[in-house]
Amino acid sequence: MHMYQWGGAENFINMPYGAPGIFAAMAPLFIIFILWSVVWKGLALWHSARRGEPLWFVALLVVNTLGILEIIYLFLVAKLKMNELFSKPNNHTHSS
Repeated sequence: MHMYQWGGAENFINMPYGAPGIFAAMAPLFIIFILWSVVWKGLALWHSARRGEPLWFVALLVVNTLGILEIIYLFLVAKLKMNELFSKPNNHTHSS
């Protein structure tokens, strides 16, 4: 039997790098994605709560998009500038 023949899990593990090697090689990328997502999610959740927008808060909490929805909310819906992301707003209410 050839080592790289499709079949069972043992063939996947016997591939040149095997499952542990693939996961180890991808680990830094996953860590970067997780950190990226957590930062944007935290900022978006914080701003939506401060602006009194419970529907956005729930949507941002439930939907995971690697920060895409969070970035859309922060810059297109909340219309924040980069220097406003980490500062406390003077006005706690949002304009309709």
